[in-house]
Amino acid sequence: MTSTTLQLSEPYGPAACRVDGTGEVLLLIHGVGMQSAAWAPQIAALSGRCRVIAADMPGHGGRAPLPAGAKLPDYLDWLDAVLDALGLDAVNLAGHSMGAMIAGGYAMTRPERVLRVALLNAVHRRSPEARAAVEARAAVIRDGRMDLETPLSRWFGRSAAEQAAQAQVAGWLANVDPDGYAAAYGAFARGDATYADGWPQVACPMLALTGGDDPNSTPAMAAEMAQAARNGQAVAIAGHRHMVNLTAPDVVNAHLQEWLARPAADPAERKETA
Repeated sequence: MTSTTLQLSEPYGPAACRVDGTGEVLLLIHGVGMQSAAWAPQIAALSGRCRVIAADMPGHGGRAPLPAGAKLPDYLDWLDAVLDALGLDAVNLAGHSMGAMIAGGYAMTRPERVLRVALLNAVHRRSPEARAAVEARAAVIRDGRMDLETPLSRWFGRSAAEQAAQAQVAGWLANVDPDGYAAAYGAFARGDATYADGWPQVACPMLALTGGDDPNSTPAMAAEMAQAARNGQAVAIAGHRHMVNLTAPDVVNAHLQEWLARPAADPAERKETA
């Protein structure tokens, strides 16, 4: 695996990526407060069949943040710049949490650039109570108050494997750029409905995978998105929560392998939905 720094178009500056493998490209986007290193189990498992590229979002992994008040579409524009800098026309796209929001919105608005799309622990149409809670947390983060215990207690159980993953995640959260975290979390808090109506437009193979015990990215949300997509599949991994790619990597990787083996949408069909 190698680390690559890309010089993106204005106003994004440099972007960092972890790259391994050869062949058809799988681009991975992490969630708020994480970094490309969070995809290590997937890079190791999937780089034998394709070229895996894990990108650091703006404001994460030492990258410059987007401005305060940035919205979810601004992160889709950033992804455009990443693909352009890599010289890629179309990729397999997978995202976790906010990265899943970006991936889903990208599949709807740039279908000609997406061969397949996978959403891990994605949020879809929060309830009014859940939206109020996440917006309140966004305000706390915007004020510069970092509460690590709240997300960690929601994301992990008490097993040895979950606690080991929690220690990794706690380290990434503790070192994230405060401005980048605040900007991304604000977009995440406001973004669950931005592209919620667009799933019927998505013709490419779509996987919505989450933890059976994830209280915020629920199995019901995954099922609703998959049912609305033309070629969707929903999976809930029993006994796991929000960081399934770290706490159940073998199961997640097996589902991603199956997803990658599904025939991609015909280029003409993808273009028609653009």
